Amino acid sequence: MKKMVLIGAGSAMFTQGLVSDLIRHSHGRQWHLALVDTDPVTLDSIAKLCSKMIQAKQADIELSYSTERQELLGNADYVVTTIGVGGRRAWEQDVLIPRKYGVFQPVGDTAMPGGISRAMRMIPALLDITRDIMKYCPNAYFFNYSNPMTANCRAIHKATGFPVIGLCHGVHDTHNALADYAGLDRRQLTSYAVGINHLTFLYKFFYHGQDAYPLLMDKYEAIKREGIDYQNVGATFAEPESESPKLSDPFAWTFMEQHRAYPAPGDRHITEFFAERFPEGRYYGKRFGIDAYSFEKVIAFGDQIYDQVFQLAQSPDPLPASFFDKFAGEHEQLMEIIESIEQDERKTFSVNMPNRGAVPNLPSDAVLELPAVATGSGFAALQMRDFPDVLAQLLAKPIAITELTVQAAITGDRKLLVEAILTGGYLNDRPTVEKMTDELLQAHNRYLPQFQ
Repeated sequence: MKKMVLIGAGSAMFTQGLVSDLIRHSHGRQWHLALVDTDPVTLDSIAKLCSKMIQAKQADIELSYSTERQELLGNADYVVTTIGVGGRRAWEQDVLIPRKYGVFQPVGDTAMPGGISRAMRMIPALLDITRDIMKYCPNAYFFNYSNPMTANCRAIHKATGFPVIGLCHGVHDTHNALADYAGLDRRQLTSYAVGINHLTFLYKFFYHGQDAYPLLMDKYEAIKREGIDYQNVGATFAEPESESPKLSDPFAWTFMEQHRAYPAPGDRHITEFFAERFPEGRYYGKRFGIDAYSFEKVIAFGDQIYDQVFQLAQSPDPLPASFFDKFAGEHEQLMEIIESIEQDERKTFSVNMPNRGAVPNLPSDAVLELPAVATGSGFAALQMRDFPDVLAQLLAKPIAITELTVQAAITGDRKLLVEAILTGGYLNDRPTVEKMTDELLQAHNRYLPQFQ
């Protein structure tokens, strides 16, 4: 029996997807899935839902749960974190407080003031979790999904040295979306991608072993000749389906055109790393977080999912027959990665891990999103010695901001926190940034022990 501990089980969509994958792709193994969440009400609901899922498929999965992770970490083979300190209510403040100061964010969980603020809450909690892993299950593989991914993983490596691996579906999904966009077989299209999470450049493409860049650009040029329709750009997964735009992610395509590289996972995330190019949050006639990638609709969607989970969990009825049709899995390929480790299959995946010379023109200690081989003895990054210098230079500032952010979160240094925000150029007036910083710190005071 293999044991997986999921910390942050209240991340309902991920947990449902993971259990679906455990059921479908157990590879003949027995699993013990241990769920941890600090909210007892949420934990009770998600545990009941998972139990129903396991019973519906008669899966060989043992389930346990607790609000105290120390009770469950012992003998774990895999630990997965999906925590969100403060939940959606805290996330709202990360975005809405900067908005009062004229900073408009489409997401606010990775970059810009919202992502930096989130890191202040996340990093202390993840460091505490890491220290417990080192105490109770030091040989376990540790996978983190929590954002801001780069800052979180960098902090863990910097403060503890524990080999956490960050996973995100952005590169995988972008690769598939590009294949579909150009009418290519996903299985025959290959790509190479390097960057930091939510700004990762797919910079080489092959189709049946031949350069696929012209195939992708032919479709783009054809759409440009017809005239790009920007009316529907900026829609989110949380909005009702409407007529798809002829060209999604127009800003990402300008990179593809100018640098032969497509930045994953598309405009909703990558634009936050180039805030200076979108003054006052203006984006193709819309405004970030308002009518372009509406933040409020994403939050409402998350609340709706939680309500649905609660209702399904508490209902005396079994799950509807169509329940499993909604889940294609948790998307980050975790079960495939685990099988590659268990069987030493040496398959390659996009992961977040320290560079350590794999990409020579980026800092050695930076956490990068890059291709790595999952082996029986851990992860080995591919050597990406042809990564373009121009793209490396575009990553220099966000890597520097990450370092400032991590140090501020570890030490509780308000001055470093202000410098991290100023370095991004989102606001250029120090007194204004200091005022906004103090408001964010006050709003999240109970989650920030390092600033007390």
